[in-house]
Formats: sequence, C-alpha cells, structure tokens
Amino acid sequence: MDTVEELVAVSDPGEIGREEHNRGDRFIIQVSNIAAWLFPILMLAITAQVILRNNGMNQAWLDDLQWWLYGAAVLMGVGYAVTTDSHVRVDILYDSFPPEKKTRINLFALGWLFLPFIILSWDVTYDYALSSIRANEGSDSPNGLHGLWILKAFMNASFVFIGIACWSAIVRNLTRLHEPKLWRQLWAAFPATFMFVNLSIYYGLYLIMSAFAEEGTSARDIARGPAFGEIELGNYELTYTVAAALILTPIIILALRARDTSRKAGS
Repeated sequence: MDTVEELVAVSDPGEIGREEHNRGDRFIIQVSNIAAWLFPILMLAITAQVILRNNGMNQAWLDDLQWWLYGAAVLMGVGYAVTTDSHVRVDILYDSFPPEKKTRINLFALGWLFLPFIILSWDVTYDYALSSIRANEGSDSPNGLHGLWILKAFMNASFVFIGIACWSAIVRNLTRLHEPKLWRQLWAAFPATFMFVNLSIYYGLYLIMSAFAEEGTSARDIARGPAFGEIELGNYELTYTVAAALILTPIIILALRARDTSRKAGS
C-alpha cells in the first residue's frame, strides 16, 4: 500500500487523500493540472532562446515570455502545494506528531498565518495591477511582450486562487475535528476573517464615497475622506475601518454560533 501511495505521490500528489477533498480542493487541483503545462512550454521557450542567442538572433519577447510563464506557473503552484500538502516543511518535529495535533497545527498555520498574508498580498497588488491596466503597461524592450498589465492582473487574481486553496484546506482540516459549521470556519481563520471584513468595509465605503464625490475628485482624495479617519489610542492610531472590523468580526462569529445553537434547540 505504501509503495502504491509513493507512486501516486510522484505522478499526481493531488490524488492522495482524494476521499477527503471538498469541491474547492478539486477545483484547485483541476486548474493546477492544466497550469502544469506551463512548465514544458517554459522549457521550450528557454531552449529556443538559448539556440537563437547563440546564433546571433536574440529575441526580447522570448525573454519576457520566460518570466511570464515562470511567474504564472509558480503562483498557481502555491495553491496546488497548499491543497496537496506538498510544500517544504521546515518543522522537523511535525512528522512525529499525532494526527490531531498535526491538524490543529495546519489550521493555525493556514488560518492565522498564511491566509492573512495572502489577503494582504491581494490588497497590496490590487492597485498595482489596476494602475498597470490603466496605463496599458508594456515591456521595457521595443521587441518585448507589450501586454505586461496582463501578467500583473494575473498576479493579483492568483492570490484569490491561493486564498480558495487555503480556505478549502481549512475546511478539510476542520472536518477532521468537528462538523465544519460556518462559525467554526470563521473562527479557525479569525485573523483572515478580520482582514476580509476590514477590506469589505473599506472598499464598500470607498465605492459609496466615489459615487457621491464631485466630478474630478482623485482616488487619493476619496481615500482621505472623513470616513477613513483614525482614532488615537495613546501612541497608536487605528483607522475607523479597522476599528469597525475588530468589533464586527466577533459579532458575526458569535451571531452565527448563536443561530446554530438555536437551530439545534429547535430541532
């Protein structure tokens, strides 16, 4: 049995533990299996460029294509590694832990550490991608690939893909311990839930302020409006949106938990 599992791990790690996979897991694996074809295409692009360069026919667009392919493949690979648990672990003690302890470590690592980072990465690269699209950004080389905005937009979208992988993995690990009620999912990823609520409030307010702003008002001026002010707490400053998210996030989780309890009592 171990030999069969090792062979499957080499051919397709996505098939290991398939009986536990939810729809999100299978979505990540299916899309990643398609994206895996970027690597042989990348190898062909590298080989072609080496041959052309050695014959005095360097192609700038092939250099750009290599970065495009490599960047896209790596970003998609992160989601695949999360789903298949095939990433490199630096914790040498993890393998000796009992299954339940491993599950709790996975939940903490995904929901309290990694997913918040992915949400932050999406937020940081959102304006980065949007600015590139507006400017129709292209290559620095006249003969390069001139749709650089496509890659930057894809990078931003890829963090959504990785976020789905993280959330699906959280649900899968939570299922091993409890029934994965929504409030348990939100609590298992509390920092990520808080960041999502905060961004929802921020962008929701931004859209409302944009709708009522005077014509010609810049995005910077809208983001500096009174709704985005700060509260001073001693030596620290807390924006209104963060303060609202800190209050609203536990309320949402507790309300969902209370609703779940009332349903059990009613049944």
